[in-house]
Amino acid sequence: MAVSQVRIFVYGRVQGVGYRHSLSRTATEHGVGGWVRNRPDGSVEILLQGKREVLEKMIQWCKKGPSFAMVSDHEISWEDPERIYGTFDIVF
Repeated sequence: MAVSQVRIFVYGRVQGVGYRHSLSRTATEHGVGGWVRNRPDGSVEILLQGKREVLEKMIQWCKKGPSFAMVSDHEISWEDPERIYGTFDIVF
């Protein structure tokens, strides 16, 4: 299986609303590796790895986020993996 990788930046009300924890739970349920972290500018950065069709579904989730989030914008870039992540982590 070829591993695809996508990096996503989400903007809006995405910190302090459970975005990272909800994403971590969802990614783990779907067998997706990678990480998520808050950025100093108030956005969230996400790196997802897995089957492309699963990542497409995860992208849709990221555009919306959990119920208390309000995503106002996003950036998506597909990348070649430099390393393979076996789990999904919240990076502090």
